[in-house]
Amino acid sequence: MKVLIVGGGGREHALAWRFKKDNPALTLYAAPGNPGIAELATCLPISVTEFDALATFARREGVSLTVVGPEAPLAAGIVDHFRAERLPIFGPTRDAAQIETSKSFAKQLMLDARVPTARALTFTDADRARGAARELGAPVVIKASGLAAGKGVMVCETLADADRAIDAVLVQRTFGVAGSELLVEEFMEGEEVSVFAITNGEWLVPMVPAQDHKRLLAGDRGPNTGGMGAYAPVSALTREAEGEIVSTILRPTLDALRARGAPFTGLLYAGLMLTRDGPKVVEFNCRFGDPETQAILPVWPSEPSLLDLMLASASNDETPDEDIVTHDRGFAVTTVLASVGYPETPRTGDVITIPPAAAGVTVFHAGTNRRSDGALITNGGRVLAVTASASTFEEAQRKSREFAGRVEFEGKQFRADIGWRELARQTAAGHAGAA
Repeated sequence: MKVLIVGGGGREHALAWRFKKDNPALTLYAAPGNPGIAELATCLPISVTEFDALATFARREGVSLTVVGPEAPLAAGIVDHFRAERLPIFGPTRDAAQIETSKSFAKQLMLDARVPTARALTFTDADRARGAARELGAPVVIKASGLAAGKGVMVCETLADADRAIDAVLVQRTFGVAGSELLVEEFMEGEEVSVFAITNGEWLVPMVPAQDHKRLLAGDRGPNTGGMGAYAPVSALTREAEGEIVSTILRPTLDALRARGAPFTGLLYAGLMLTRDGPKVVEFNCRFGDPETQAILPVWPSEPSLLDLMLASASNDETPDEDIVTHDRGFAVTTVLASVGYPETPRTGDVITIPPAAAGVTVFHAGTNRRSDGALITNGGRVLAVTASASTFEEAQRKSREFAGRVEFEGKQFRADIGWRELARQTAAGHAGAA
């Protein structure tokens, strides 16, 4: 079997790793890929938006499935393009991808479907947006409506912060066209969790929940980033709550998209807040999250394989077994290593030294490249993701943190506290048990 992965980041490396782990005989291609993916697949000099070239390659090579990693090609209609040429592809159409590409579209869809979420108003005028922020009161959340590489959501502790965020989006156009409109949203208190589900638009298979860490610095301080680390599973999400998420959030959302003539196929990502009133949607994404994917896939079971479910989604196969177990026992913790200057002005070209492999540790490449002399160098803001798996959370966290500390490149940034909430929970539970 031949599979083409579209993308070249840490998420795509994790997908390639999982595919080859489940089926070592699989023939993998990646466009454009990266040096880490190149150890598992043939990398192609084709960008993620060159749809004609990608489709031509898939047809010529007899690719069984194309898997799209990043949101940009989905937003641009790569799935529509492949389906028009009758080529199998995993992901949503351009219309269905609006669940991520337009926060105003997603918010209205949720309201119509009675999906629990925060109250929000949409604006293109800065003065009216400032007035709405004062109506809701601080803290308040300001969101660029379009795609902003995970950095378009600003939690504002004061109204002055909200004014600055509104000006950044609508006046200074910091996010370009993604900030042509924004949402002023009420602040929700609770703990965030990411829940993925593979679906063909009707059936769905939820994956193990994960928790991302958006802030650059330990203790959830500093600027927002694309994600500085993640862990899975999340003990704060009970089995009862997981069932509630399926029945009150995931299924109604899929039903609403189908009713609008935009059935969603692929990977639906619900970013949730666990509030006192139950789980509520913070945002939806139309693809695998990064870095959550790097933490989820190491605890995914071997049967059914991830690729089998993707093929079933792409070919609209019958409903998978409802009793499917979607994660193995154990924990995974992912620590992201970022370049100096990230997230504002990341520097590239610094030489990277990765220590010899350690048991239970996998290093996923994100922003890396090879110099002409073969040296591995930084080539983006988020450079590597160090994932450690273990039978206990504490051990997985320690192994990930320690290995991340041994990776070398100038100006390296990483958080040593990924999973700090989970550690506090488990420590408290241990003390309660001892008592």
